[in-house]
Amino acid sequence: MKRIAVATVLVPLALVAACSTTPSSPSEATITPAVTSPAPLTSSPASSASASGSPSPRPTTTVTASTGSSDLPPPTGTKQVQVKHPSARPPLVMGVRLAAHQGYDRVVIDLRGPMTGYTVDWVKQIVQDGSGEPIDVKGGAYLQASLTPASAHTEEGKPTWGGAPVLQADLTNVRGVVRAGDFEGVVTVALVLRHRAAFRVIEQSNPSRLVIDVAH
Repeated sequence: MKRIAVATVLVPLALVAACSTTPSSPSEATITPAVTSPAPLTSSPASSASASGSPSPRPTTTVTASTGSSDLPPPTGTKQVQVKHPSARPPLVMGVRLAAHQGYDRVVIDLRGPMTGYTVDWVKQIVQDGSGEPIDVKGGAYLQASLTPASAHTEEGKPTWGGAPVLQADLTNVRGVVRAGDFEGVVTVALVLRHRAAFRVIEQSNPSRLVIDVAH
């Protein structure tokens, strides 16, 4: 079994524990306008870009396009989120940041370039893209985001998302974040959770970020 070392990321402790829900069947999500942005975050730098495209809607887990600044209530959906964005230029994934909010944990994936398509769904195990080797992390549940098209390296092959592939978060529910793949135009980011809980996906622009909130 392939083992990957764990690097520590310091993050603020969450303030209040909140809801968890039972799983349900997958479906696509609706993008709805909102006024929100992440609280102070830690770790990797953001980069400049703008969002484009629109997904096919279905009314379940919410994907929120955000522009302002205020906290949201804890998320309530547990179903798969799948959104397509036409993009002539795949973005670069620059890194991941983490934050504690009241009632939920937040993971921010920083992009350089336009917003791309993505699927966020539950998986039974985190494996390395390409090799299929299991990644040695332990959690009560695993939530995985697959960004496509996207890359975490330049055309010259230089990584744009540095550091260890496993970040130890130790938030209320999010225990860690795994860089599980950068293979054939797909970048895979997996969240190691203490337990399965409701989540939501938020798109942010200027610069482009994909935000995943997970209830406590």
